[in-house]
Amino acid sequence: MLMNQTTNKLNALKLNAMAKALDLQRANPQLQELPFEDRFAMLVDHETQARDTRRVGRLLKNAQLKVPGAALEDIDFRASRDLDKALISSLMSLEWIRRGHNLILTGPCGAGKTWLACAFANAAARNGMPTQYFRAPRLLENLQIAREDGSLLQLRRQLARIKLLLLDDWGVATMTPQGRQDLFEVIDDRTNLSTVITSQLPVASWHSYVGDPTIADAILDRIVHRAHKIAFKGDDSMRKLQGDLPID
Repeated sequence: MLMNQTTNKLNALKLNAMAKALDLQRANPQLQELPFEDRFAMLVDHETQARDTRRVGRLLKNAQLKVPGAALEDIDFRASRDLDKALISSLMSLEWIRRGHNLILTGPCGAGKTWLACAFANAAARNGMPTQYFRAPRLLENLQIAREDGSLLQLRRQLARIKLLLLDDWGVATMTPQGRQDLFEVIDDRTNLSTVITSQLPVASWHSYVGDPTIADAILDRIVHRAHKIAFKGDDSMRKLQGDLPID
């Protein structure tokens, strides 16, 4: 009876995994023979692991990745892509995110930029880092809508709390003067946080794409100068090679 009351209290305290583990211990005579300290440590470990699993699940859901199944261990290093294996391998530690560096992926449509960006974002979320995916044109739309309905400051604060922001398809939509300014504010708010950008445009063309020289200088100074760069080459489309998957 006392044990049932203990289980109920654990559930009331939202220690559900610990309560479940306690029931499993009670049903296993071998575990009951262990010292109390060992059995209690097992209960705490079970609760900790369950909470970590739930937190990672929330982070992955909130990330809204375009390719949620992308994983770093599945990277295709075939010769035709001419990827810098040493650089990518070093980035797999995610230390660049912890240090607030950026990552720029450029190359032709279908080369796999979005897939690789999502693989890094997936790894970041699984390591407990808040992550979120946006197509760059959609982010500009969201900023415009937020400005019109009065929620711009709230959106900017939300973006400033994300450890890794993924901006996909940079350069495919024309920027308005207000869009340039709003984007600059977002980038400026994230000075010590990491941003991943994918683009068909080479970095050398970004200044012209942004348009206004002053704002372009400010944006590129905050992104490019502390960014790792991966350039995809070759004419082989990964979509064609892998059955029209949503890679880029």
